[in-house]
Amino acid sequence: MEKRELWIQENVKDEKVRQMIYKLDDCRELMAYYSCAIMEIETKFKVLNTQFAIRKSYNPIETIKTRLKSMESIVGKLQRKHLPMDAATIERELNDIAGVRVICPFISDIYMLADCLLEQDDITFIQRKDYIKHPKENGYRSLHLIVEIPIFLQGEKRPMKVEIQFRTIAMDFWASLEHRLRYKKELDSEVASRISAELTDCAENSAALDLRMEQVKDAIEGEKALPR
Repeated sequence: MEKRELWIQENVKDEKVRQMIYKLDDCRELMAYYSCAIMEIETKFKVLNTQFAIRKSYNPIETIKTRLKSMESIVGKLQRKHLPMDAATIERELNDIAGVRVICPFISDIYMLADCLLEQDDITFIQRKDYIKHPKENGYRSLHLIVEIPIFLQGEKRPMKVEIQFRTIAMDFWASLEHRLRYKKELDSEVASRISAELTDCAENSAALDLRMEQVKDAIEGEKALPR
């Protein structure tokens, strides 16, 4: 038994999902293309970070994280949307197969980097969701962009979609812990409600910290006085 089949047998317990993953085996090439698109976007941000370091002695990017959606997650999403299990549908209907997360020190860095990326002539803008200005109900904050970037293959240029999430360090810290805590175990409704309220309050405190740190940065740079 080859390694891939052994991994599927050991890690995917649902037989129906397992068969669907086998059915999508023709997507391996497509997934490789998504990986290439991730590398292209990651490189663009690394170049921008280097440029700012040279010209302004400042790094607007703290960390870059990347991820390729698993086949199991893709199957689940296609099922929920009642879509066909094939590569063409994945490429046409799903925007979040390739993901890049850019972690920044300050909120202003987020919008500046997003603008820098969208100004590049090989980037095609598809969608924007601003959860910083309009947070989700649970307190989640992030700027999401869906863009299209070409990858260059042998004798072919192929546009691929990538989801980019921009967060501050505080936003990423909250989101990572919120995900771990919320799905840690089943809770009764009363406890779950109290925890949800507490996590939302933590998100508000985190957002307030981001704003205060931005004000400190502006004061140091001489742009604005600190509020009294």
